[in-house]
Amino acid sequence: MGANMSASSSSTYGENPLMQPRLDDIPESCIALVLAHFDPPEICTLARLNRAFSGASSADFIWESKLPSNYGIIMEIVFNGTGRSSTAKLGKKQLYALLCRPNPFDGGTKEIWLDKNTGGVCLSISSKALTITGIDDRRYWNHIATEESRFQTVSYLQQTWWFEVNGEFEFQFPAGMYSLFFRLQLGKPSKRLGRRRVCNPEHIHGWDVKPVRFQLTTSDGQCAVSRYCLDNPGIWIFYHVGDFVVANPERVTKIKFSSTQIDCTHTKGGLCVDAVLICPSGVGKEDHVYRHFQDINNAKA
Repeated sequence: MGANMSASSSSTYGENPLMQPRLDDIPESCIALVLAHFDPPEICTLARLNRAFSGASSADFIWESKLPSNYGIIMEIVFNGTGRSSTAKLGKKQLYALLCRPNPFDGGTKEIWLDKNTGGVCLSISSKALTITGIDDRRYWNHIATEESRFQTVSYLQQTWWFEVNGEFEFQFPAGMYSLFFRLQLGKPSKRLGRRRVCNPEHIHGWDVKPVRFQLTTSDGQCAVSRYCLDNPGIWIFYHVGDFVVANPERVTKIKFSSTQIDCTHTKGGLCVDAVLICPSGVGKEDHVYRHFQDINNAKA
């Protein structure tokens, strides 16, 4: 009996290839249920298989599950309180793509975006949004325009006895662990000459005497401290300040952070302060952060 059924099945599909099952025969609703278990890049890859997968990949419930729990708050920040009306006609897939781009706010001194692989919330804070001791005295500090910054400008220290940079930020983060970095470079950035990158080291001194102290504290009592002797002139480095945990996504978390070297026995100079980065710890390994910034720069260009 089994042999007869096998022969019958083989004969049926063999004589009429049009009756053979195909991927297009799977209902889009079933495909969508399967796609919901994949990460966003994998969903986009599978969407190229055929029309059925392409249509299923746009289902709102798939992308609703990929968006962070606070995406409504992000929309309010990005669209200045008009988030709902500005995005009412967008599907959740389009909304996800929109929020994965760098979205400036607070006068262009901050940016927020989603990590395209995980949907994690990332934030960048320009040096212009930080409190820098002596920043208004042009004998010590200057703002320099450069394409190497996400914000097209960095704060450049020529020389000082007292190096102190402070900042604070309030936000209703989704639950999870986050890392905070300072993006710094020794040496004055210059324009690229063809493919050659130029960095002026004339003011670099004093950073090898004692380390810079980095610190962060949160409104719920978390604290982290790290110390680094700044080196590698001409290279942008993400200095990891520390991590903090958000346990209650319904509560606003206030973060204070700083970088200081206030030993007045010697001067230091030749330092560029670009920005502070906050991102999920899974994204926050230094090489991943670097690549992520490069992706955003390329997208913005």
